[in-house]
This record gives sequence, C-alpha cells and structure tokens, in this order.
Amino acid sequence: MLDIAFDQVIVRKNTSCLKWDLVGERFGDKELLPMWVADMDFPSPPEVTEALEARIKHPVFGYTSPSKELYNSITLWMEKRHNWKIDTSWITFSAGVVSALAASIQALTEPGDGVLVQSPVYAPFYNMVIKNDRTLVNNELILENGRYVIDFEDFEEKLKSGVKLFLFCSPHNPGGRVWTKDELKTIGELCRRYNVVIISDEIHSDLALSPNRHTPLASISPEIADITITAMAPSKTFNIAGLQASVVISENKELLQKFNDVHDRRGFDGLNIFALTAMEAAYTSGSYWLDSILAYIKDNAEYAMSYISRELPGLSCMMPQASFLLWINCSSLGMTDKELNERLTKKGKLALDPGTKFGPGGEGFVRMNIGCPREILEDGLHRLKTALT
Repeated sequence: MLDIAFDQVIVRKNTSCLKWDLVGERFGDKELLPMWVADMDFPSPPEVTEALEARIKHPVFGYTSPSKELYNSITLWMEKRHNWKIDTSWITFSAGVVSALAASIQALTEPGDGVLVQSPVYAPFYNMVIKNDRTLVNNELILENGRYVIDFEDFEEKLKSGVKLFLFCSPHNPGGRVWTKDELKTIGELCRRYNVVIISDEIHSDLALSPNRHTPLASISPEIADITITAMAPSKTFNIAGLQASVVISENKELLQKFNDVHDRRGFDGLNIFALTAMEAAYTSGSYWLDSILAYIKDNAEYAMSYISRELPGLSCMMPQASFLLWINCSSLGMTDKELNERLTKKGKLALDPGTKFGPGGEGFVRMNIGCPREILEDGLHRLKTALT
C-alpha cells in the first residue's frame, strides 16, 4: 500500500536544484520533465530536518569534529542494516563518494597505473581515472536474461595484466544489481590473488529492494576486508546529497592512512557542521523512514515495469534490485543514441540520462529516476510513450 506522505509533489524549481533548475542548460529545454540525476523528489526524514533546525538555533558555527555519538550511529547502522560489525577506528570521512574515489586513486596508484572498472557504470568512475592520469581498463558486464553478470574470465585476465586498483560498484548503477555473496567472494579472492586493491562504492547499499539484501564486500572475509576500502553515504539513502557527506571504511590501517594522507595534502579538514548533524540524525533515527520509502520505490518500480511492458512492448527494462533508477533498453527500436535523445527531449519533453553516459554497453539504453511521487512517474511514463510511439 502506498504511503500517502510520499505522494505530495514538492516544487523544487528556483532552489538552485541541479535536477530541476539546470535541465535547460543540460538538455536544451527548460520545460522538460527532469527524471535524470540521481536524487529523489521526496522530503528527507523529519528527524534530519529537526536536528538541522535545532543546530541552527545555536548561533555559533565554529570548527566542529565528529562526535562519539556519530561514530556509534554509523557502527550500529552497519550492524543492523547490513550485518557488518565494524570498529570506529576503521572510519574516516569524505565530502562525497566521488571525492573518495579520487582520493583513493591518488593514494594507492601512480600516474599511468591501470585502474579497472566494469562498464556500463556511473560516469565518475571513468572521469576520476582519466583525470588523474591513470590508465582505464574495462571489464564489460554481460547482459544475461535481463540482468548484468560479470565476465569472470575477462575479469581475471584484466587483473593479470597488472592493474593496481579495481573500482567496484555495489549495488550496481545503472543496472540496479545486488551482487550475490558468491559473486562477491569470487571478486575478492581474484583481486587478492593478483594484489589488486578494491575501492567498493556502496552508496546505494541501503536502497536494496525487498527481498534483496546487500552484502558489504568487506564483510565476506577478513582476507577480502584487508584489500578493500568501502565508500558509503547517507546522501542517496536519505536524500541529503546537497549536504556532501560520506563515510569511508577500511579494516586495513595502512590503506586508511594512505587515504587520509591524501586528504591531509589537499587540506581537507573534515565535514561541515550540518553534514555531521544530518548524518548522525539519519543513521540514528532514519530506519522507519527508509523502510517506508523503499516500499514506495518498489511500488513505483513495479508500476513502471508494468506500464512499459503493456504500453511500450518494444522496450525492456531491468527490475532494480536496489535504488530508484530504472535502466531501460531501447535498442530494439533501431535508433541511434542521438535520435533516441532527440525523440525524448523534443517529442516527449522528457529528460533522461542517456546510456552512453555510462560507457561501453550503455548504447541504446536510458536511465530513468523513479524516486518521485507517483504523479510525476505517471507523467514521465506517458511522455516516454509519446516520445517513442
């Protein structure tokens, strides 16, 4: 049953909102319905808002450090939500997962070193490798029975080639895969065999849709934990990306120290007051809100899948196992990616992320953000139909 609270449409225009206010700049038409960038159109948990309001009432905003309560809220969250027992000494912070990827690349590789990714994948994976003058190595995922699987034969060959670092997306963006424990074990064991450190981007970990359960890669075994840095964040989970706060976790003290050394060289001095406040409130009191929003997102996903199957049988899409992103395969229409984008924007008045943004294997796909009230989702699906029929 839908939670009526999430049906409310909140106007986000004129708030310097990337998703709504920059759609004209990004897509050439400010009147498009934006269902592209991955933040939700739902209000954040009231406990987060209340904690921020309470902090604002104190008139001094001086230098602030993470509290003991914040560290405890993170460890308790990981244990309760992911069955992962971590120690507070394993935790550090970053302004975001993307900046954590960049810091990890700088800390653990040298210019020219090979860094492995698995396409199609979130675009900053490529950008952070290339912009830091490392060599991009790709292990393209295989589309099999409507979902992505890993080509482990090619994966091992790429590891053998001498790559130093593997950027892993778990759960997968844009395909929404929640990797199985067997897949995670194989990944970890192969990387350990070839002395490759893993940076596991698990920003969508809290958004696994029932009955799927996310397993942190580092929780598989102590041996895999020893070669892994995990990046998580409350940003996608609680829709607070604008506060710029992420958690970086590693049991390996040497890896964590190298990561922190890069932050020191950059002059990064920790998260701001409001990021710390929101993170603690979210991890302390956000479970009930998250459970409700996950039920709503799952209903949205099932509604969208049913609509596309019924009204646009030429398309196919993956039922996401995690997150609020729908990966839609339009390749059977026989359009080029340019033609597809023009149909969506000019005829459908709809802004979706083009599949090519996610690298090799993304051709012919688009990504739709369904983290929105049902009214907006229905409008977006009708526009998709208008564009492609």
